[in-house]
Amino acid sequence: MAGRVGRRGTPLGVEPPEPIFDGRSDPTGRLGPPMQPSPPVIDDVTLVIPTLGRASLRDCLDAVASGTTWPARIVLVDQGSNEETDDWVHELAARSMEVDHVRSTQRGTAAAMNLALEQVDTTLVAVTHDDCLVHREWLRLMADRMRDEGQAIITGQVRPEEGAVVPGTITSTEPVRHERPLVDRDPLFPDNMGFPLAVALRLGPFDEDERLRFAEDAEWCYRALRSGIPIVYAPELVVTHLGWRDQAQRAATYRNYARSQGGFYGKYLRRGDWFIALRTFYDLARGPWMWLRGTVQRNPDLAAYGRAYMTSLLAGLVAGLRRSR
Repeated sequence: MAGRVGRRGTPLGVEPPEPIFDGRSDPTGRLGPPMQPSPPVIDDVTLVIPTLGRASLRDCLDAVASGTTWPARIVLVDQGSNEETDDWVHELAARSMEVDHVRSTQRGTAAAMNLALEQVDTTLVAVTHDDCLVHREWLRLMADRMRDEGQAIITGQVRPEEGAVVPGTITSTEPVRHERPLVDRDPLFPDNMGFPLAVALRLGPFDEDERLRFAEDAEWCYRALRSGIPIVYAPELVVTHLGWRDQAQRAATYRNYARSQGGFYGKYLRRGDWFIALRTFYDLARGPWMWLRGTVQRNPDLAAYGRAYMTSLLAGLVAGLRRSR
């Protein structure tokens, strides 16, 4: 039900980034009326935010509202049950921002993205997640990059919140254009990405199979690169990933990632994809090495990450190989 209101890198061993604007213009974290007139609206960009209704969503929305430019509208796909989400959406309406609050009983980012893309009526799509804070210039820079690159998927920096350890960060300042799949990683960061709607229509929907639940972005990225659609890493596009998980929750996240990555590999191994076979061997080999290095260095996250790829990747791989045609 929709309601319109108002107008993967490694997660481990990242050096602390330089402090940047974190989106919290109000230290109370509350979305209040703007102190200045609304900023310019970028008419050809829709911002998509999948959410479970986490408390961090309020800060996420505040960061968007504090930007130097606004999207034509936000499509917020809500798979949670937090009643406060309605209040936060109406607070945005009070600031003259247009939001489609789309409630869904489905689960998983893939289902949320597919539902969101059905609502998009602009030529360009930007995406962030409910536990991320976009930089003030992020939307303007993303729109410029999407127009400059044409039929490509854009991604950028995902910096950890100061003092936090979070899964899936990248802080490289070197721009890169990927035109072929990589053996060692997937170069798309789904909480900081943008693409023309035409690219999404060409690639088709995100895979909603439960076996790929936490690797839907990796599979979509691989599909794009195999289809000749480049992934462009633009370091000027910065979001901050909030550190809301404790160590046990992060370890569970690494297991989920590894199991779903195995499901992704199994999907393509059934098709005789030799490149995915190479990736599978690489990940199975690096798991023990990462676990050993993390243990020696007394880095519990690196050890947990390696242990997850030693144990859960294989289970996901078997599930993916058995996936019904």
